[in-house]
Amino acid sequence: MKKKTDFIIGMLFLAATIIFIVLFLTNDTFFDWAFERHHNILSWYIRPLFIIPMVIFAFKKSYTGIFASIFALFTSMFWFPVPAAINPKVMEFLAFEMDYLKGAWTAPKIIMSLSVPLFFFMLLTAAWKRNWRWLLGVIIGAAVLKIIWSVAFSGEAGMSILKPAILGLIICIGGVGYLFKKHKQTENN
Repeated sequence: MKKKTDFIIGMLFLAATIIFIVLFLTNDTFFDWAFERHHNILSWYIRPLFIIPMVIFAFKKSYTGIFASIFALFTSMFWFPVPAAINPKVMEFLAFEMDYLKGAWTAPKIIMSLSVPLFFFMLLTAAWKRNWRWLLGVIIGAAVLKIIWSVAFSGEAGMSILKPAILGLIICIGGVGYLFKKHKQTENN
């Protein structure tokens, strides 16, 4: 794909992601519909896996791949059907998240929320520059901070994200390690 076409398509995915986020935060009907599906913990397990294609596409310097992966990560919260049965801790944690997102946007909350785009910037910059240590540090740091934030602000209910976060972290480290090993082999040949 030509660089200009790649950039244009990438920006369309970025715009679609921004539209999705605005719609999600401003339309109560859509917000509730999406969160009903987010109660299906399959979405919790799949979301961290989008880090791997983001890293691969940043490594290849493909805007389309990067922003399509980010779009997929955000929208994956509602890819799965509403579960028939929901763990009470999952319900409690998601109730906390819903209140957090729909509550007043104070300066500390805005600053805390800016950690999400900062994470993407750091992750993509590290992959783009092929700085493997920085990349792994960002991935591990983000997973640890997500777990700490979840438990610190929602108590025991925050422990419900522990398994998906740790499994996602292990898979991401394995995926990045594989990519690094493959890159080293190619470089040595």
